[in-house]
Amino acid sequence: MGRSEPGIAAFRCCRHVFVANGALRRGPEWAQYATSSRWPASWIYAREARTLLAYERRIAGRFNRTLFVSAAEAQLFVGRAPECAGRVGHFSNGVDTDYFDPTLDHPNPYPAGGPIAVFTGAMDYRPNIEAVQWFVEAILPLLQQSCPQARFFIVGSNPARSVRQLAEAAGVTVTGRVEDVRPYLRHAQAVVAPLRIARGIQNKVLEAMAMERPVVATAAAAEGIDPQGRALHGIADSPDAFAAATARAFQAGPQPQARQRVVEAFSWGSHLRLVDELIAADSTEPAARQPVELSVPMRP
Repeated sequence: MGRSEPGIAAFRCCRHVFVANGALRRGPEWAQYATSSRWPASWIYAREARTLLAYERRIAGRFNRTLFVSAAEAQLFVGRAPECAGRVGHFSNGVDTDYFDPTLDHPNPYPAGGPIAVFTGAMDYRPNIEAVQWFVEAILPLLQQSCPQARFFIVGSNPARSVRQLAEAAGVTVTGRVEDVRPYLRHAQAVVAPLRIARGIQNKVLEAMAMERPVVATAAAAEGIDPQGRALHGIADSPDAFAAATARAFQAGPQPQARQRVVEAFSWGSHLRLVDELIAADSTEPAARQPVELSVPMRP
């Protein structure tokens, strides 16, 4: 599936700087699940959210700096752990733009037919499961009213039973794990990210943008990626608006401005250099932590 920088996949740490990602950012998600799930799942999610927050606060207290992969996540953590406020900052997630290069030759994996919207991601992950369920149940029927031949491909490993069952709907294909996601991005007419629960910068969106695909996303999935509204093809939160934006994306063609946004603002090299500089700077400081305001803003 997608390719992430190896040192960032879960977390990267040394004596002075801690970079939080992955599991350590699930607390807010679980708190949301607690409000939307029935008992006893609601109780379990609420307990896990409290337990994880306590762990996060304890871990953050052991480091001079704690960095998150978006400004919104850093602010959220400070609100939940105010004692860490002076030592929390952020840098952006990113993708390998040499790997996700639309000029590389990739064979078309799709059978002949109508225009294709694709969703990529781990399909045993609850936000992804709920996203494709919402698309198939609420958005795709509207899309097929204006584009009767529209097809939806769900590309990702370990599809849950509820995801596999979506293939029973007209025009829906569930691929399971694929060796290389790039052909599925390269040859889709649109890439959709209908996530209603999302934390941090969504790599699935960055990967599609790097491949110059028209991307339609919810506001949650687009958070922190395109503040000026120039790189994503559409941002929509209602079924009607999402279907209409996807229909327009089918006709849009390559989006070089989307790739340019990724190259300029989400390059692994530039972001990880910032982390290396922080590590080097902190290594020269006294062991005792000083509350230093830290912010690594994204480029506009």
